[in-house]
Amino acid sequence: MNLSSLHPPKGSRKKDKRRGRGPGSGQGKTAGRGHKGQKSIAGFSQKRGYEGGQMPLHRRLPKRGFTNIFKSTYTEINLVDIAKLASKQVGPEELRAAGLIKKETERVKILGRGEISSAKVVQAHRFSRSAQEKIEKAGGQAVAIGNRSC
Repeated sequence: MNLSSLHPPKGSRKKDKRRGRGPGSGQGKTAGRGHKGQKSIAGFSQKRGYEGGQMPLHRRLPKRGFTNIFKSTYTEINLVDIAKLASKQVGPEELRAAGLIKKETERVKILGRGEISSAKVVQAHRFSRSAQEKIEKAGGQAVAIGNRSC
């Protein structure tokens, strides 16, 4: 075996179709584009959603409502997940390290599903009433981050 005998595995390389290279190629003359019409011409490009002059679907459908660009969304975390964390201080940094949130800049709301047995200081942007009661009942503290009160 030497370098001159090396070749790729059978079927791994495929020759390109040579369009418009005579009748023997099977793709000669019109090169697979058919006869006449808009699509047969070089440089043809069509706008997204164009339906040949018919009213496009995105214009046939009715517009409903609006998107509020000032909407604030919260990542919801349950007490069950917080109870699993070992640290006594739980904030965005700890939640990020535990993989419960993707970024430390995300807004977090703590929900009351589950129980918490140890006293923890939990920092979040919002708390549900039941979560706040359960945290304080366990001897911990629910601290609201930012200018909003819980």
